[in-house]
Amino acid sequence: MEDPEVIKIRIGISSCLLGNKVRFDGGHKHDRYITGTLGCYFDFVPVCPEVECGLSVPREAMRLVGTPETPRLVTNKTGIDHTERMLGWAREKVLKLEQEGLCGFIFKSKSPSSGMERVKVYDANNVPRAIGTGLFAREFKEHFPLLPVEEEGRLHDLILRENFIESVFVYQRWRDTRSASTPQSLVEFHTEHKLLIRAHSEKHYRELGRLVAQAGKLDPETLFSNYQQLLMTAMRLKPTAKKHTNVLMHMMGYFKKLLSADEKAELLEVIDRFKNYHVPLIVPITLMNHYVRKYQEPYLHKQHYLNPHPTELKLRNHA
Repeated sequence: MEDPEVIKIRIGISSCLLGNKVRFDGGHKHDRYITGTLGCYFDFVPVCPEVECGLSVPREAMRLVGTPETPRLVTNKTGIDHTERMLGWAREKVLKLEQEGLCGFIFKSKSPSSGMERVKVYDANNVPRAIGTGLFAREFKEHFPLLPVEEEGRLHDLILRENFIESVFVYQRWRDTRSASTPQSLVEFHTEHKLLIRAHSEKHYRELGRLVAQAGKLDPETLFSNYQQLLMTAMRLKPTAKKHTNVLMHMMGYFKKLLSADEKAELLEVIDRFKNYHVPLIVPITLMNHYVRKYQEPYLHKQHYLNPHPTELKLRNHA
C-alpha cells in the first residue's frame, strides 16, 4: 500500500510505457519498473504524440526520413507525410505542459516521435542511421532544456537510472526553492546540496559557490536563472567512484577530532574498498550516516548527498 504522506513528483512520460494501448499496432510497451517502483514516488503525466495529434489506433507505422537535423515523419508504406501535423501539435503541447509542473520526462526509445536519441533516420537511398531524435522529443528538449530527461531503455543502466532519478529529486527541491526566490532560500539550498553537486562536478560546484557569494548583489531573476542553469548542467555529469571518494574523504574531515583510531581505520578501509569497486556506494554512505547520527554533526546532517532519494529505490546498491 502506498504511503499517503508521500507527495509524488510530477514527471511526463510516453503513454505506452504505462500500459496504455496507444501504439501503431494497438499494443503498449508497459514498463513495470516505471509503474511498479517509480510509481510509488512519481505522478505520471502521460503523452502520446501520435494519438494526441489526431492519428488513429491502430495506424500505419511511421519513420523519420531525410536528414537528422530536419527529418520528415512519413508512413512506411503509403508515404503520407505527417511532419507538419506533428510539429504543430508538439509546439502547442509543450506550452500546455508548462502548467503541469513537470520535474522530468521519460521518453519511449527508438520512437520517431518520442525517441530521445539514436532514432533511425532513413536517407534518400532508404538506408537507416540511428542518429536522430523524435519530433516531439526534440521540441520538448528545446522548450525545457534544463529538465531531466531519459528513455525507458536507458533506465536499465543502473548508473543512468540513478543519475536521472537523483536529478529529478534535485529539480523538485529546486522548484520549491525557486518559489521562495529569496537570497536566503538560495543560500540554504546551495549549502544543503554542496556535497551532492561536488560528486557530479567540482568545476560547477566552485562556479555555483562564486555565484551564491553574489546573492545580495544580483537581481533575483538573474541570480536564480544563472544558478539553475549551472545546477542542472552539473547534474548531467555523472558521478564516478573517484568523485565519490573525494567527497567521502572530505566528509571524513569533519570527524577528525571525533572518531576513535579504530573508527578512522574502519572508515578508511570501507572508502578504499568502494574506490576499488569491491563494495557499492551504499556501504560507506551507511557508515557515514551512522557517524553523523552518533556524533551529531550538524553540517553533514543537512547534506542531501547522504540521502538524495528514497532508500527504498536502492539506487546506490550497485558496485
